[in-house]
Amino acid sequence: MIVGAIAFGLLLWFLQWKVFPVFEKTFAQRRDAIEGGMERAKNAEEEAKETLAQYREQLADARHEAARLREDAREQGAQIIVEMREQAQAEARRLVDQAHQQIEADRVQAVTTLRAEVGTLATSLAGRVVGESLEDDARQRRVVDRFLEELESRAGSGADSSASPADVTGSRTP
Repeated sequence: MIVGAIAFGLLLWFLQWKVFPVFEKTFAQRRDAIEGGMERAKNAEEEAKETLAQYREQLADARHEAARLREDAREQGAQIIVEMREQAQAEARRLVDQAHQQIEADRVQAVTTLRAEVGTLATSLAGRVVGESLEDDARQRRVVDRFLEELESRAGSGADSSASPADVTGSRTP
């Protein structure tokens, strides 16, 4: 028993001197590796959370920016519509004004042409009614002007439009 106890003591001493330190060293390395891995995992998780928060913040900023851009585009679209409407109205007014000017010019030209034709006809008719030639330009103009003035005054006062040209000039045929 004594030999067994001595052998056991020697074995225990040998294990403590050579084997247990190697086991302790290996366990310490594993513990450090596990704790370091856990710490690195914890750090990586915190980094991931920070990155996720940054991405969410950037996403929220991007959504706000997109909403602002959409609103700006809507405002610009409305402004463009208003400007186009104003341009169209201005163009329409310009075209209407041009049309009125053209109508007025055509009316003036028609009145001038009509006066010349009516003057010629009135002179010819008055020459036949009176029985003398109205070839004198001054006399012809006076007769035509008087005829047209009487026509305009009757048309303006609402006189009967069935009056004959002979009635208008004041001459009556026998």
